[in-house]
Amino acid sequence: MSTSKETIAYLLEQLEPLDVRTRAMFGEYGLYCDDKIVAFVCDDTLFVKPTDIAEEYSDATYLAPAYPGSKDYYAVPDDKLADTEWLHEFVQRTADVLPAPKPKTAKKKPVTKKPPTTR
Repeated sequence: MSTSKETIAYLLEQLEPLDVRTRAMFGEYGLYCDDKIVAFVCDDTLFVKPTDIAEEYSDATYLAPAYPGSKDYYAVPDDKLADTEWLHEFVQRTADVLPAPKPKTAKKKPVTKKPPTTR
């Protein structure tokens, strides 16, 4: 089962006016705040990255893999998605403690040699 576009629209609406966006990845979605990936949305569930801050907003009973083979993330219960104040704090504070993304380096073009021309 995959995440519906309605779920993504709802989450983005709930998180306004935070600087958030989603990006399709792994057949599901990544949630970015301040250009840092703070969560995944898989099977219509928001999974927030585990940090020391996350422990203030959730407990270990909500730890679960976001997708098969992933490490555990904090699954946000549906009733907490409606609590915009709580959700804003959780997402923003998580982004605040995560490191800035590494700048992407430009890929070097492979050097191709042209065969010598004969005249």
